Amino acid sequence: MKLPKRGLAVGSVVFGAALVLAGCSGGGTSGGGSGGDTVTISGAFTTAQATAFQKDLDAWSKKSGVKVKYNGSNSFQTSIVTQVKGGTAPNIAIFPQPGVLKSLISQGMVPLDDLIDVKATVADEANGLADIAKVNGKTYGLPYNINVKSLVWYNPAAFSAAGLTVPKTDAELQALQKKVIDQGLGYPWCVGIASQGSNGWPMTDWLEEYVLRYGGLSKYNDWITNKVKFNSPLVKQAAEKVQSYIFAPGAVNGGGQAMASTDFGAAGNNLFVSGGKAAGQCFMMRQGTFITGFFPKDIQAQIAKGDTSNVNVFPLPAPADAATTGTLGGGDLVAAFKNDANTKKVVDYITGKQFGTNGYATEWTAALSPHNTFDASKYTSPFQKAAQAAVKDAKAFGFDASDQMPGSVGAGTEWSNLTSWTAGQQSLDEALKAIDASWPSN
Repeated sequence: MKLPKRGLAVGSVVFGAALVLAGCSGGGTSGGGSGGDTVTISGAFTTAQATAFQKDLDAWSKKSGVKVKYNGSNSFQTSIVTQVKGGTAPNIAIFPQPGVLKSLISQGMVPLDDLIDVKATVADEANGLADIAKVNGKTYGLPYNINVKSLVWYNPAAFSAAGLTVPKTDAELQALQKKVIDQGLGYPWCVGIASQGSNGWPMTDWLEEYVLRYGGLSKYNDWITNKVKFNSPLVKQAAEKVQSYIFAPGAVNGGGQAMASTDFGAAGNNLFVSGGKAAGQCFMMRQGTFITGFFPKDIQAQIAKGDTSNVNVFPLPAPADAATTGTLGGGDLVAAFKNDANTKKVVDYITGKQFGTNGYATEWTAALSPHNTFDASKYTSPFQKAAQAAVKDAKAFGFDASDQMPGSVGAGTEWSNLTSWTAGQQSLDEALKAIDASWPSN
């Protein structure tokens, strides 16, 4: 998910102005030591998510005796660098992208191996999560919260009216698409890749879905580091799979040009209309768990009540010839800049499977523990449970690739060239070669 990169905290049904809190002090009595010292945490999420996070910590503090203060800022990505280099780092920082975290490892970041039992902590996590921020054999970051993007949203009422059934395999998904097109029921897919200031990022997710599945976790990670090129057989195979779905004639209203100009947040609105092609009705949307916050208000109200009669999800099936069943997603990574008793306790709690049981998972309906054994009864949204099941059932978790690539590529040339490809302004080969050519030389 690229949204956290811009500091937007989007919940299932909650929006609000960004709550920018005061910066953290890493020295003096706020160092998180013994006695009444407060452990400080900095992060990018704000508003309702920050409130739910702090409330959970406050409830835990009453039991543990450790005071914790979370400071959220929508300028976290830049402010944390300034704080660390200026010697005012918080005890703990929560990073939405591994790249920024890794850039600060040499600036006094404490390996989590020195604070907690990493092996025990990640024992029940999906393959791939433990290694996101591992450098030279040391673990510098672990997720406290993850998000899942390998979900397909649909309208159960519309499916029923059209005589469609939820596909469980890739072959069934292909057959469903063919039926919608051949019978003129509407459009199989709702797709928009426009986003103010960041056009194209939704297409990177589509591509990542199939690079992960066809290549497996090892080759997926090699792609992130440029050992596997964009203009490689693997990435071409993934792109061609994307083409077979959303680029197929009649698959998306208006085709590639419409996808390139349609805002990603508005693309799903036509899941909730009737009238077939004449009304622009579409039946499926592959998108992350955050997308419910962009649905029409009446649908958001249904979600708040746990009503799934008009919106539900199923996992995107893996192709029959895939190397693995994978789940694509992102997460918020916990890193530490202090090594003392209270900091250890807080890191142990927020990276462990008990975090969320003191209210976070219930109050923040986009919350998702990285632990497969987390008590699902604590979740209030059916989509939290669906996302947890998708992670459990997959053999690998692929952390957003473009968020781990150099910024000039992952948030630059990949976005722009995939947008041009989508709009029909470049061929696939031209787009992939252009991205490879833009990779930094050192």
